[in-house]
Amino acid sequence: MRFFVYINFMCCCYILFSKSLNKYYVGHSCEILQERLRKHLSDHRGFTSKAKDWMIVYSENFDSKIEAYKREREIKSWKSSSKIQKLIESSAG
Repeated sequence: MRFFVYINFMCCCYILFSKSLNKYYVGHSCEILQERLRKHLSDHRGFTSKAKDWMIVYSENFDSKIEAYKREREIKSWKSSSKIQKLIESSAG
């Protein structure tokens, strides 16, 4: 007899912040968020390789990768740190 364990990971849209760069990074993933952050902090190429002090400041869960990606694109389209800060502050209640 075989038993199967299904783990349903939610996908999410997330925002990272680097104090040293004073920059936000917006992304999406269907991985466990702490694992995704670990990858951002590891040696790699790309925008987040510029700093090693990224921290998760915001996340939203979604039922699908498509929904998480749409939200990422929406937030990136704002091109405004102040609008991102307001989003983060509104969730910290």
